[in-house]
Amino acid sequence: MRFKRSDRVKEVMREEISQMLMGEIKDPRIGFATLTRVELSDDLRNAKIFVSVMGSEEEKKKTIKGLESASGFIRSELRKRMRLKFIPEIIFRLDTSIEHGEKIARILEELKNEDLKLM
Repeated sequence: MRFKRSDRVKEVMREEISQMLMGEIKDPRIGFATLTRVELSDDLRNAKIFVSVMGSEEEKKKTIKGLESASGFIRSELRKRMRLKFIPEIIFRLDTSIEHGEKIARILEELKNEDLKLM
């Protein structure tokens, strides 16, 4: 099975940016953030970086602002670590899929408990 080049590049980007999040980015606004996925255009010019952030809505907003401020640093580090003609423009997005999954799990648990009460 053949892979698209963009698939390989986005996997390396995910690994490298995750490593940067674990200690290389020093912005105090960035809270506990986990990179969940990378979406990369086929021409490798644009990347959406999805992060999951623990904390309040205000902390999540601050973290995204901090990551947006660090995007120049992240791109310069990617330029050093990856052999690409163009380093993609980076857009950070908040990934709410984990919270959404937890909400669904809670609802299912509540429904299950209600069914047990009816029996």
